[in-house]
Amino acid sequence: MSAKTLVAYFSASGVTRGKAAAAAAALGADLYEIAPVVRYSQADLDWHDSSSRSSVEMADSTCRPALAEPAPDLTAYDRILVGFPIWWGVAPRVVDTFLDQAQDAGAKVVLFATSGSSTMHDVVVGAKRLHPKLEIASAALLNGKDAAAWAKAL
Repeated sequence: MSAKTLVAYFSASGVTRGKAAAAAAALGADLYEIAPVVRYSQADLDWHDSSSRSSVEMADSTCRPALAEPAPDLTAYDRILVGFPIWWGVAPRVVDTFLDQAQDAGAKVVLFATSGSSTMHDVVVGAKRLHPKLEIASAALLNGKDAAAWAKAL
């Protein structure tokens, strides 16, 4: 029997969306977009501006932006792949909103990310600190990698 898999993702520019869609298609998995109620504008994403929305959210580890759509019943999945761009060395706060729910689902979680310069080490450390009950099975940075091939190898 194969594991029931969900691929959940947050994408600010579309890069992570493409990786998530390829992984979900390769696995025959369900796909869920982790999106905030209020989408991020270009001004919100200006990390050079300390008063931009993303800068303010990332400065507060307790910030949990509300999700636009409720997550599916996460207890229905054996494995949840969670993808996102790395912001400030960790997952964006809207992803933390989703991970808060995932840590109680009982599923194995696989983190995957895209980034211009960060590594997965701090992402995993941060996720374990903020979501101590989360069972992280593995994590991968998918820059320049074939997401479908990576997903099939899990």
